Amino acid sequence: MGEVAGKRDPEQEREAQAWIEAVTGRKFPPGVPYEDVLRDGIFLCQLMNRLRPGIISKVNTSGGDYKLMDNLSQFQKACVSYGVPDVDLFQTTDLWDKKNIALVTTTIFAIGRTAYKHPEWKGPWLGPRPSEEHKREFTEQQLRAGEAIIGLQAGTNKGASQAGQNFGASRKIILGK
Repeated sequence: MGEVAGKRDPEQEREAQAWIEAVTGRKFPPGVPYEDVLRDGIFLCQLMNRLRPGIISKVNTSGGDYKLMDNLSQFQKACVSYGVPDVDLFQTTDLWDKKNIALVTTTIFAIGRTAYKHPEWKGPWLGPRPSEEHKREFTEQQLRAGEAIIGLQAGTNKGASQAGQNFGASRKIILGK
């Protein structure tokens, strides 16, 4: 547990918490640890419903562990539907059993990055805007011109030989020993 907890970044967690609070319009209860507030999935489901209204039809606000764990499952499905890459998603046990809270924070940042791709979302934002692909079109003539250039990135090899190179002591072969 201590090893995984070492990966956690309190500053990132504060940033993620502030973003969730800004998007949902609800504050985390004071004095309750970040992972405990997120554990039942209610805040996470509300976050996704604010980003895309109705993406999660029923959020379980009470009931046993099974119903609350179902919130996390619904949240993960909503993330995939919203466009979050599945490699960025945490597993239910990462949060429920507090096995990898750093990955939970990574998922929240991935949602923040994905929100930039949704023009209907007007903010607030989390994290830097992802770069966009800038395709370049080259004519056949431009491509051919590049073939004529000799790349000398590593320097020149004019007059290269091993003459005069002497590294370390020379090898002495002693017979008879």
